[in-house]
Amino acid sequence: MSIRFALYGCQHGHIATFVDEMIAEGAECAGIYEPERNALARSLAQKHGIPLLDSAAALQDESIRIIGSSAVNGDKIDVIEWCERHGKHVMLDKPAVTGRGGLDRLEAVAGRGRIQIGLLLTERFRPAVAALKREIDAGTLGRIVGITMRKPHRLLPATRHAWHFSKERNGGIIIDLFVHDFDLLRWLTGQEIASVNSLVGKHMLPEHPTFYDTACAQVLLDGGTMAQLYTDWHTPERSWTWGDCRLFVTGTEGCAELRLNGDPSCDAIGELYYRITHGEPFVRVEPEPVKVTITRDFLNRIEGKASLLTHRDIIATSRATVLADEHATLIHTVNDEYE
Repeated sequence: MSIRFALYGCQHGHIATFVDEMIAEGAECAGIYEPERNALARSLAQKHGIPLLDSAAALQDESIRIIGSSAVNGDKIDVIEWCERHGKHVMLDKPAVTGRGGLDRLEAVAGRGRIQIGLLLTERFRPAVAALKREIDAGTLGRIVGITMRKPHRLLPATRHAWHFSKERNGGIIIDLFVHDFDLLRWLTGQEIASVNSLVGKHMLPEHPTFYDTACAQVLLDGGTMAQLYTDWHTPERSWTWGDCRLFVTGTEGCAELRLNGDPSCDAIGELYYRITHGEPFVRVEPEPVKVTITRDFLNRIEGKASLLTHRDIIATSRATVLADEHATLIHTVNDEYE
């Protein structure tokens, strides 16, 4: 008998990855419950022949084992707790929580162990990133001393939901966008986050007073590796992609650069991985396809098998993101006035 799953909240297109991969696994989507019945929910329903549901009550059907959710960020912890009450495993679009209160509730659910919680931390499953992880583990770059991640984003304000511009409902730029980067720092190095110093800036959209558009962080890992993170909502609207994303790694034996998205020199190729070491000249590394999807990895965890992403990873990454947000220094330059 195939697995049946459903969606509870459908506000961001990232959830389509989960739907597509579940269907590729032979699973059946029993329905989508999205109170707004927005364009995304209707599009997914039409594409896959999935019914749109009038209430969450229909999701309580015992045959539905897994819930996917891209609800409003601030509502996701409610969805997680609903899933725990009804015995449903849950896969969420990032972030899982938007602040300290949600983090405490997430830790409580994970600690009780009644359900498995998944998070679409998809960067681990990119071929170039997976290849970098293998080379770091093999010692090709030596001891990792520094990592820099640059992740600009295109905003297109007219296409965004109103909740996107609310710190309370969205979580803000650090919570929303750095969660991937904190996950990669931990995974690539095998080290935990020791300390974070962060800045967030507001340079536009005074009509949305709690929306900040630029962030950076200086991170120290407990093994001594230093990292710099940068993100923004300033990719030009005429850009052909959502952002020019790069990842740089410096080790005692060599350096690596990943061009993950948005570089015009590799746009037709996809992501690129370059490396140079003391013993080898500058080369382009050809990554192998990743053998498991993030959804199959989650299903493995549900089935009691080994998985790449665990509850511990999700909690630790969420905690680091919340910490960086809580201690951020706020900078305002709206209306050309620096505060």
